Order: sequence, then C-alpha cells, then structure tokens
Amino acid sequence: MSVTTTSGQAKIPMLDLGAQYAVIRQEVRAALDGVLEAGQFILGPNVKALEQEVAAYCGTKFGIGLASGTDALILSLRAAGVMPGDEVIVPAFSYIATADTVSLLGAIPVFADVSENTFNLAAGQIERRITPRTKAIIAVHLFGQPADMDPILEIARRRSLAVIEDNAQAIGAAYKGRRAGSMGELGCLSFFPTKNLGAYGDAGMVVTDSLEKAARLRSLRGHGTTKNKYVSEEQGWNSRLDEVQAAILRVKLRHLNSWKTSRQANAARYSALLAGVPGITTPQTLPGAEHVYHQYTIRVSGSTTRDRVQKSLADQGIASMIYYPLPLHLQPMFAALGNKAGSLPVSERVANEVLSLPIYPELTAEQIERVAASVAAAARG
Repeated sequence: MSVTTTSGQAKIPMLDLGAQYAVIRQEVRAALDGVLEAGQFILGPNVKALEQEVAAYCGTKFGIGLASGTDALILSLRAAGVMPGDEVIVPAFSYIATADTVSLLGAIPVFADVSENTFNLAAGQIERRITPRTKAIIAVHLFGQPADMDPILEIARRRSLAVIEDNAQAIGAAYKGRRAGSMGELGCLSFFPTKNLGAYGDAGMVVTDSLEKAARLRSLRGHGTTKNKYVSEEQGWNSRLDEVQAAILRVKLRHLNSWKTSRQANAARYSALLAGVPGITTPQTLPGAEHVYHQYTIRVSGSTTRDRVQKSLADQGIASMIYYPLPLHLQPMFAALGNKAGSLPVSERVANEVLSLPIYPELTAEQIERVAASVAAAARG
C-alpha cells in the first residue's frame, strides 16, 4: 500500500524493497525453505554455489563469501600484506568504510582527491602521495561507475603496490570490457540490503584470480585456520557468510542484469529531463565504462541551493540523500592525521553539491518525471 503526502500524491522513497520482493517472493521463499530443511546454516552448499556464481559474473576465478562488505575490505588489505604502520592511498570522497578499514589494521589512510566528473580516485593524485611505507591503493567504484583503472594499475605495477577494488556499489559495471572487481588483485563486494545485489542482512564477498590469496582469505575468515579448525596458523576473524543470505542472493543474482538495465534506462530518463536545467549537473560516464547506477547523483551548484532543492523534494514526499556530506580527510576520527579544509578541493566541493535521487528498477516513468520536474522547479527557485 502506497503512502501519500498531504496533497494526495504517493510518496517516492529512495528504494522500494517491498516492490522488489513482490516480484521474487516465491523464489525467495522456496530458497529459504530449502535452507531450513537442509539444516546447514554456515558456509554450506549455497555459499559455495554463490561464490562460484558471483566470481563468474565478475569475471574472476574465485569468490570468498564473508559477513559484510567492510570485512571484505579488512581481510583483503591483510591478504595484500598491509600491516600496522603501512600506508594505503584512498579517495577522500567515499563512504567511511573505505578508510576506516585501513586504520582498523593499524595502517594509515593517505587521502587523495577525486575526479570532478566521476567522483572516483584521480590517478594523477596518486604518485605524489607514494612513500616508502605505501603498500596498496584502494580504488572505489563510486555510485556504480568504475574508476579510471588503467592509469591506476600502471602506477601500481611500476611502484609494486597492491590494488584493491572497493566494488561495494558497482557489481556488474564494466571498464573497457572488464567487469568491476576483476582488475585489481582483489575486488570487494557488499551485499548490504540497499545495494544493487542486496541480501536481507549483512553479507559480503571478495573476488580474485589469485589461488594463493583466495586460500589466505578463506583462512582469515575462519580465525586463521586451514586444515584443522582448532589450529590457527595466524590471527584471523570470524567472518563467514551464512546459508540464508547466500540462498537469497542466488535468487537475486538471476535478476541482476534486468535490474541493471532498468536502472540504466531510468538514469537516461532523468538525464534527458534534467538536461539544461540551470545549476544542475547530471552524472557523467567515463568513456569506455558502463555505469550501473547504484545511485543517480546529480550536482547542485552551491550547498544553499542543494539544501533548498532537497527540502522542496521532501515537502512533496520525494526522498533524496546526500552521499557524502563530509569527505573522509575531514572526518573527526582522522583529525590526528592533520588534514586541513582546502587540502583536497574537488572532494570538498562535490561533498557540498551532490544529491542522490531515487533510481531503483521499479520506478515508473511518471515517478521519474515528477522527481525531475520537482528538481528543476526548485533549482530555478
């Protein structure tokens, strides 16, 4: 049942998982019944099958199911050899987990600015931040679009650095014919419920072509054990993907391509409707890249104007979100690193201008037109 505004119009949420579930209800229930009847709930046959299916979808040899996307980053960093005191270069405009996972290992996040057009790590910002302590680069594929990977990979190869792809928001995206998550040493996936491929709880995965790193990750997720679960070769974590989430994700994975197509079509409608609106910049796609629109994120010139647009949308029952209002280098938890306002101007500027609009596959053309018209009217003042 839809919720309406005081004017009688139906509210438009950021995401409608109820509408998604209505389509896949019978498949999900059958999958859950199978798990409950089998009675195996941790690292069972559904996890093994999902690991193989997601790896194949991402164009890699191996998948390692984990408890969350955050764990995927932490364990990938450790598998890449990151230790306390090491430095890891990360984009300043991203979700906190991108950098928090570095510091959780006792390593130091070194923040770099992003591209004005794509919001992703700017390769030209990397080289000057490399020191003898640099161990890895995390390339985030933000909002569903791959970073410009060729120059990043070239720098990493030349300077002997590991590249970890934070692919939490971009499963199914592609860069010059290669799937996001398949280009670095390790690709990290989040299956948080709001993601394009979302579980009904926390879940994550790492994909890789490295047999050695896959084995290390399987050990790390189970307290550092290998052959004997009561003998730990190194300190590890308890980060195991459960059968219930794996079974649900296997159902959803069968629909992911059609959902991706719907997101792309919805994004194209938005961009056509918002073209030429003063003060509004629609998402730009890197040449040779495929964007999967985990978020449809516009830029609204000036934070004051953005706040006015967001309030106007809210008054009409239209949801929107600011991802992310404070860049990572200015987060209070990293104050001791000494980063100052103005040091990474692009990240700071886009943080003051971005606004994400509803983009889920079940949006109707009429809803998109209503959102776009409301944005345009508010932007014009």
